[in-house]
Amino acid sequence: MSGFKKGLYIVSTPIGNLEDITFRAIKILRTSDFILCEDTRHSLKLLNKFNIKTKLISYHKFNEKKSLIKIIQYLNEGKILSLISDAGTPVLSDPGNIIINECIKNKHQIFTVPGPSSVSAAVSLAGFGDKFLFYGFLPKTENELNKSLKKLDIEGFSLVFFVPAIKINFYIKHFKKYFTGRNIFIAREMTKKYETYYRQSVNNLSLFKTQLRGELTIVISQKIKKEILSTDYVKIENQVIKYLKSYTVKDVVELMSKKEKLPKKIIYNLCIKNKKK
Repeated sequence: MSGFKKGLYIVSTPIGNLEDITFRAIKILRTSDFILCEDTRHSLKLLNKFNIKTKLISYHKFNEKKSLIKIIQYLNEGKILSLISDAGTPVLSDPGNIIINECIKNKHQIFTVPGPSSVSAAVSLAGFGDKFLFYGFLPKTENELNKSLKKLDIEGFSLVFFVPAIKINFYIKHFKKYFTGRNIFIAREMTKKYETYYRQSVNNLSLFKTQLRGELTIVISQKIKKEILSTDYVKIENQVIKYLKSYTVKDVVELMSKKEKLPKKIIYNLCIKNKKK
C-alpha cells in the first residue's frame, strides 16, 4: 500500500538544484499512475535522476483544455495523478488552474505536496518584510504594462514579479517611472551554479550592459511612507482648515491625500482636529 489516496496531487519540484526535491514528492511521483507535466523532456531530467519511471502526459497552456476529458476519465477510474511544472509550485504562473476547477466540479480530491517556490525564496532573501503581493509575469506591451504598474503603485505591500531576463531593461525603465523611492531585489538562477542577486534602490538602478539569460524573480519593496516635516505640517493643516469651510471631511480627505501623497488617516485626523474648532 502506498498510503496515498486516489485523486490529483499538486507537486512542487526544484526551482534549480534538483537536490531540493522533498522525500514525499519523490514518493508520490513514483506512486502515481500518471504525471502531468509542461515539458516532458525537461521533466525527464528530474525524474531520471531519482529513478522515477511513471508514465508522463504532456500538459501545458496550449492543450490543457483538450486534455481535460482524458484526465477526468483517469480520475473517475480511481487513478492517482500528479501535476508538476517545469520548476517550483504548479499553478503559480503555470498551467493547472483549469484542471483544478474541473476536479472541484467533478468532486475529485485534490492534494498538495508543497516544496520549492521561487516566490517565497525571493521574498525571504529580499529583506523587505513578509507582506507581499505576487503578480506573476508582467504584461509585455507598453500600454498594458503602464496600466498594471499604475494600479500596483498604490499597493502598500512588496511586489513580486516574474520577468524574462532578455527584457529586463525594458521593465527597469518602467520601474523607475512608477516605483521611485523604493528598493529592488533581482534574483537570477536561484539555487543553480551561477545564482546571482542584485540589490539596489530603484532610483539608482542602471540598465544591464550585458544580456542576462533565463527567468528573473523580482521583488520591489513596499511603498515608503512620506514623512511630514514640521514646516510642511503647518502648511498642510492650514490647507485642511481652508477646505473644510467649503467641503465635507470625506472630500477633504480624498483631495488632500491625493494632492500631498499622504495616507488618508493623517488627513482625516487633521480634519477631525480642526472640525471641532
